[in-house]
Amino acid sequence: MKTLKVIELTLEEMEALRLKNVKGLNQIECAKKMKTSTSTFQRILNSAQKKVSEALTAGKAISILKDS
Repeated sequence: MKTLKVIELTLEEMEALRLKNVKGLNQIECAKKMKTSTSTFQRILNSAQKKVSEALTAGKAISILKDS
């Protein structure tokens, strides 16, 4: 793992992925749970999905930041 490049996800991005992909909630429900607007939730989710996709396709490690 020391030689892998690292992609950093914020806790907010992790929560967005969890609510949408693991819990299966719709965007409105996710935004309410995260106490944000639906457009902000979508931006957070898009950022998280891009980072995870890059890590998976480029063989990078994923690190979750404790504080965003």
